[in-house]
Amino acid sequence: MSPITLHLGQTLWFDGDPLLDGPEAAVHNSRGGLAVQDGLILARGTADDLRKAHPEAKIVDHGQSLLMAGFVDAHVHYPQTAIIASWGKRLIDWLNTYTFPEEMRFADPDYAEEVAGRYLDIALANGTTTMCSYCTIHPNSVYAYFKAAASRGMRVLGGKTCMNRNAPDGLRDTAQSAYDDSKVLLQRWHGQGRASYVITPRFSPTSTPEQLVALGALWAEHPDCLMQTHLSEQTDEIAWVRELFPDARDYLDTYESFGLLGANGVYGHAIHLEPRERDRLREVGAALVHCPTSNTFIGSGLFDMAGLVAEGQRVGLATDTGGGSSFSMLRTMAAAYEVAQLRGATLHPSTLLWLATEGSARALGLSDRIGTLAPGTEADFIALDLASTPAIAQRSALAQDIWEAVFPTIMMGDDRAVAGVWVIGEQRA
Repeated sequence: MSPITLHLGQTLWFDGDPLLDGPEAAVHNSRGGLAVQDGLILARGTADDLRKAHPEAKIVDHGQSLLMAGFVDAHVHYPQTAIIASWGKRLIDWLNTYTFPEEMRFADPDYAEEVAGRYLDIALANGTTTMCSYCTIHPNSVYAYFKAAASRGMRVLGGKTCMNRNAPDGLRDTAQSAYDDSKVLLQRWHGQGRASYVITPRFSPTSTPEQLVALGALWAEHPDCLMQTHLSEQTDEIAWVRELFPDARDYLDTYESFGLLGANGVYGHAIHLEPRERDRLREVGAALVHCPTSNTFIGSGLFDMAGLVAEGQRVGLATDTGGGSSFSMLRTMAAAYEVAQLRGATLHPSTLLWLATEGSARALGLSDRIGTLAPGTEADFIALDLASTPAIAQRSALAQDIWEAVFPTIMMGDDRAVAGVWVIGEQRA
C-alpha cells in the first residue's frame, strides 16, 4: 500500500440529494480534509481529526480552497471540440453545416488522437474528471478517446455514434456494421480499466428502424451497458421524427418500440416531452441530461428541471460540447440557474453543485465510484479557488455562509477557479 496523503482545506460533500432534501443534504467543513491512499478516498472529516488519525501522512494544505468531487459531464461530443462556439444555426442546420463535416475528419486516426487528447486536457483544466461522450461512426475515434483517457487515468464513458441515413456520404454505417462495430468495441473496452462502453445511436432521424432494432438487440445482449441518445431537443426535430416514423406514438416511442428504452438509458436534452413520454421515462427509471448552454445557444428551449424532478425523474447535467458553448461545468451550472429562473424556479447552489457531481454520476450509474467524496470511492476531486478573479473575490468577501461564498464562482467562474485536479489521487491539472 502507498503512503497516505491528507488534502486539507474547506470541504464539501453530500449526504443526500439537495433536489429533494434541500441544502441540509450538504456537509461543509471550513477546515476539513480528505485522506487519500492508493487512488481511493480513505477517510474524510475535519483537519484535526484526520491529522490525529494519520500522524505519519503527507500533508497537502490547500488553504481556503474548496475541496469537492470532480465534475461529471453526462453528455458531450468530444469530436466537436474544434467547432465549439460556431455561429448562427439551429440543430439540424448545425449538424449539416458544422458537425458532420468535422466528424468526417475522424476517419484519420491521427486527427482523432489529437482531438481526443486536446479535449480531455481542456476538460481536466476545467475540473471535469469524468464524461460520457459520443464518438463518431469511425471505430478509431473510440480507440483514440479511450486510449487518451487511460493515459490520464480518467474514468470515462463513450461509444461509436451510429447513423445510417440523413447524413453525408462517408459518415454513414449500416444496421449490420453498427451492430458489429459496436459489439467489437464493447468487448474491447467495456470494463477495461476505467472505461465503460455506451451503445450510441445518434438519434432516431439518423437511424433506420433496422438499425435501431440492431442496436436494441445489442443492448439486450449487454444490459449492463448504458445506451445514450438524444430526445426531444427541438420542436422542428420532433416534427421531423413524426414524418420519419408516422406510426410512432411520440418521439420516445421511436426508441421504445425498438428496445432502446430502459433504466440504463441516458437521454440528452428531453425538453419538449409529452405526458406519456414523461410517464414512461419515470416508470423505467431512465436518466435525463440537462444541457443548458446548448439549449440556449442553439435555441432549443427551456428544460423543466423543477417539474421533472418533482415527478421523480433522474436528472444529470452536461456541457453538450460542442453544441454547448463552454467546456466548463461552472458555466453550465450558471446556465442551469438562468434557465430555471426563466421557468420561475430557483436552483440553490447546493443543487447546482450536486447536479454537476453526484447527480450526473447517478445518471451514469456511477455514484458508488465517482461524484462523491465518500470513503472507498475513487479519489477524483478538485480544489476550487473561491476568489479566483477580482470580481469574484470582492463578492465572496461579503459572504455570510458557504453558499454565498461559492455562488459567485458558479456564476462567474471559469478554469481560473480550478486550482487543482486529482484523478485517482494523482494531480492532473
